[in-house]
Amino acid sequence: MLDLIIQGGTVHDGRGGDGIRADVGIADGRIQEIGDLADVPAADRLDADGLTVAPGFIDLHTHSDFTLAADGRAQSQVHQGVTTEVIGQCGFSCAPVNDALDVAIMAPGFTDGMIDVDWTTFSGYLDHLDKIALGVNVAAFVGHGTIHRAVLGDELRPADDDELDTMKGLLEDSIDGGAYGFSSGLEYWPGSVATPEQMSELTAIAARKGVLYATHVRNRDQHYDIGFGEAISTARTAGARLQISHIQPKHGAPSYAMEHAIEMVDAARQRGVDVAYDVIPHDWSHTRVMAILPQWAQEGGVAAVGERLRDPTVRKRIKRNPRPMWRLVSDGIWEKIVLMQSGANIELVGKNFAQIGALRDCDPYDAALDLLLEEGEHMSHLMWTSQSFSEADIRLALGQSECAVISDTLALSPEGCLKHHIGSLSGYGWAARFLQHYVRDHRVMSLGEGVRRLTALPAARLGITDRGTLQRGACADITVFDGERIASHCDVHEPRRFATGIAHVLVNGVASMRDGHRTDADAGRVLRSH
Repeated sequence: MLDLIIQGGTVHDGRGGDGIRADVGIADGRIQEIGDLADVPAADRLDADGLTVAPGFIDLHTHSDFTLAADGRAQSQVHQGVTTEVIGQCGFSCAPVNDALDVAIMAPGFTDGMIDVDWTTFSGYLDHLDKIALGVNVAAFVGHGTIHRAVLGDELRPADDDELDTMKGLLEDSIDGGAYGFSSGLEYWPGSVATPEQMSELTAIAARKGVLYATHVRNRDQHYDIGFGEAISTARTAGARLQISHIQPKHGAPSYAMEHAIEMVDAARQRGVDVAYDVIPHDWSHTRVMAILPQWAQEGGVAAVGERLRDPTVRKRIKRNPRPMWRLVSDGIWEKIVLMQSGANIELVGKNFAQIGALRDCDPYDAALDLLLEEGEHMSHLMWTSQSFSEADIRLALGQSECAVISDTLALSPEGCLKHHIGSLSGYGWAARFLQHYVRDHRVMSLGEGVRRLTALPAARLGITDRGTLQRGACADITVFDGERIASHCDVHEPRRFATGIAHVLVNGVASMRDGHRTDADAGRVLRSH
């Protein structure tokens, strides 16, 4: 007898083809049968009549390293059909570290007092997650920035040869300890001080260990071609599989940048480089406010940054930064930049910086720097978002078969210890928006292909063979949704609204959502590469 049968739905198996009407039978956490199971006995049945039955969605790029450790339920993700998250992206991870201070600085979403940091190694961090009730499966990448900090601290320089050897050892230990990949954030400190040669040497270890290298490239505006070219060069020289994270160019790039980037990737693929990429399914970009500071202003830790921001002469020099991470800043387009997360000024969240400057009767740039100071020792967690991306660029990228879809956000909950956190404007609705906006409303691709982009494609990039498709023997990670009604409801004013249109979600054969409602079940697992 089967444990559960999902009956009467249209099954899209994740491979991109047309759906078929079939039942899906599950036992012992795995798919046992797909077909007409009307006469097969089962302990339970779920009605999927008129609904799409798909593999559980795999979010290939998130920053939930800390928030999952604080609240593993992943409410924002489960409510939109996500069953697996890939954390540790853009060079930031919760391990390896020297102490809890490293976690506080390197982990997006960190908040004092939520958890006891009882690890230093990467395997120790995964052991910590193993003890938590997880709403999703978790595959973790190890971040270059975190490794760099563990060896060099706050120093604003590349590693020397001995330090690089130590970094290599930490990377190898982390992969042996279960890391599913290696990530870099070369537009952020400390990734920004790494040389291409050093990145190639480190990435060669990932290649030798058979794991994916994912990178937030060094530049995506004026010098986008240098950024993408470096990523491809690193993968080529290291012999690594490459995932270019959120490939869409930013405000300030030429109008042809996305087309050129795709041409660069295609040329590399034709010459044997294993490279693919992903996009965030909306035109908003988000990051830490501190990322806008020039590199020299970030050296020495939070206390040193605070001293510089309080010095009028140094502040003027900071504001003269000719190469800010967002060209919207140097162009003075403050109405397109919105405060997204603040502990000290919660009442300003959702307002753009033109409004905040007016409320404070000051230049919006000064308002941003003042908000950093007001966060005190937690200034590294002040977040903002900007309308930096082009809708046309996103559609162009999605037109390519190797383009996956990601959230670039945090697993959150509107209640409990994470209720005041926000990771991005699509954190509660990225997958739903992709299926709603790009698949259903604008028909950029078929439903079957849209499901593939969220399931089999990211699974293949990770090297996971028993998730991402609906087939006999696969883990029963399954999302059942209404393709005509699935929708995101997030905006800058109310970013914490759950998606709708998800009927049932199974993680390892256990229903975490049933009939549109979250259950008490949290059956996610930590996935280890070794």
